[in-house]
Amino acid sequence: MGRITARSPVTRIALNDGDVAVRRRADTLVVEEPLEIRIAGEPLTVTMRTPGNDLDLAAGFLVSEGVISAAADLRSAIHCGGPGTGAVPSTPLLTIGIGPAEPATSSENTYNVLDIALAPELAPLVTDIARNFYTTSSCGVCGTASIEAIEKQSRYDVGTDAAAVDATMLAGLPDALRAGQTVFDKTGGLHAAALFDAASGELLVLREDVGRHNAVDKVVGWAVLEDRLPLSGTVLQVSGRASFELVQKAVMAGIPILSAVSAPSSLAVELAAASGLTLVGFVRGSSMNVYARPDRVRVTAAVR
Repeated sequence: MGRITARSPVTRIALNDGDVAVRRRADTLVVEEPLEIRIAGEPLTVTMRTPGNDLDLAAGFLVSEGVISAAADLRSAIHCGGPGTGAVPSTPLLTIGIGPAEPATSSENTYNVLDIALAPELAPLVTDIARNFYTTSSCGVCGTASIEAIEKQSRYDVGTDAAAVDATMLAGLPDALRAGQTVFDKTGGLHAAALFDAASGELLVLREDVGRHNAVDKVVGWAVLEDRLPLSGTVLQVSGRASFELVQKAVMAGIPILSAVSAPSSLAVELAAASGLTLVGFVRGSSMNVYARPDRVRVTAAVR
């Protein structure tokens, strides 16, 4: 189903008090490959991702785009050959109502194309021609013509979610996220996103990817395939910064609290405030900054 890591020769240079050590060795890198998502055979988008959990990734992307909101909206998904190859589709990866099937082992199949059939009752998918659907591992909304084009109306009102989270528990989520990053331990080059129960702190799912937005899409895709949307009463913890597209993806999935170890962008804060989402940044050690809806973060000690 695709490689996650690869080995590459590197020249390591170590400087120590005027001494220089140079040696050649092998290094482990995270794999980055394109995934083309098709709907009924028609190309929709190409994203650079780390192979693995491709169905979660595609399903989460479709939730973020407002196309689907439940597993029943997906009829089937099959891995095809590489982009533009025209290769014959493999055995279905997913058939709703039947269950997962083993993928074909054809040598022509690169598993870099995923063709999805939507439920027949869904309205035909209309792609905004103003949008270039090519995305990179660093940006989930690159090529969008305007902010208005990506501020989609969520089916869920996160502003009315009664979720609350203890500040002490919230401070511990980055460590819990880091502990589950098995591929990061080998490469140091992956983002991660994890979903936690806001009340108990239970880890529900964790996904890694070379792209921040892909990691979140994989989490949301897992949830939609498990029929868990909306994700009320949960916290989405991410390993990097909180950008506009990550806030949007949380809102589209009904996640009321987004926590990041780094900074949010100004537009992320604006969207969080407008949507009623609790946005927390710089969650490091025993401190954090709450940028929107601080009422959901419980502080038991005296506030100074």
